[in-house]
Amino acid sequence: MKVCFSSEGRNLDSQLDPRFGRCKYFVIVDTKTNDIKVVENEGLVSEHGAGVSAANLVVDEGVDVVVTRNIGPNSMKILTNAKITIYEGKADTINSNLELLKQDKLNEIKEPRKAHSGLQNRWGR
Repeated sequence: MKVCFSSEGRNLDSQLDPRFGRCKYFVIVDTKTNDIKVVENEGLVSEHGAGVSAANLVVDEGVDVVVTRNIGPNSMKILTNAKITIYEGKADTINSNLELLKQDKLNEIKEPRKAHSGLQNRWGR
């Protein structure tokens, strides 16, 4: 299974970024091989459509699961149409959330959170 985490850093000890579309990186872990791939989120600085860009990037990576805290309606639609399951991260680090996922202790996100308004405030938050 390939699991994608919205991340503030480039490794398993990195903090989970609560923002899907505006995270800095995606850390992708293959739970069968333990391979780790880090992908820079190119949509991070998009004025609009960061979530859509991020979701398409994740779909192209062939992941099965996404772990994040907040996801907007457009991103969620793209991911669910691609049969990607979305879980809400509970712990601070990628590694801790990976362990919680393996223990089936993360809740599935079934409804999108409020969409952000791009970089109107120039910080994307």
